[in-house]
Amino acid sequence: MVVSDSYMGMFLPVDISYRITQFMARKMEFPFINKDELTATFYMFGKDYGVKGQAEILIAIDLAKRAIQQLAKDIRIFYNMPNKLDSNFTRENYIRRSLQISIELQKESSYALSEMNKRIAGDPTILSSCFAQHIAYYKQDYFFELFQPFEDNQLPSSLKTKLEGRMLLIGFNAKNSKSLPFENSLVPFIQWITNNR
Repeated sequence: MVVSDSYMGMFLPVDISYRITQFMARKMEFPFINKDELTATFYMFGKDYGVKGQAEILIAIDLAKRAIQQLAKDIRIFYNMPNKLDSNFTRENYIRRSLQISIELQKESSYALSEMNKRIAGDPTILSSCFAQHIAYYKQDYFFELFQPFEDNQLPSSLKTKLEGRMLLIGFNAKNSKSLPFENSLVPFIQWITNNR
């Protein structure tokens, strides 16, 4: 259940979906995130049903490890092959993925253009590439932090239904949590999810 009930996204920069859309429309060029901007990604495990019991916690930990390994591999590939960081190459890959999404959506009985654009700009494949590409382009450090299932007393009441019992992996383009301009690495995610409920 945890495998199919997981979700990936980016929460910094907060307007990343808009930037990706503008980039794909040729209104921005790569890099569309500045070197001094904080970039952050997340993986939520048990998005709809929570992570229940030790077996599901271990599955989520394994998924988190594999996600980190895949991103590290992607960053190395982009770092060692700078031609993959070219605007045209990157745009073509994003557009190819957006065509796959539009074909998938057309198979569904009803879909709106606005829904398709939202789905494309929030697509995990595109966002994962985006995160890895900018870290490789700027040769930045990065780190990840995994949070065990959130308990009732750890969350503001407004987020209990969304986060209680969920596990969260977050990653930043920074050396460690001490180099973030926040009290801890969870603060910007809580701010983002509060504003995007």
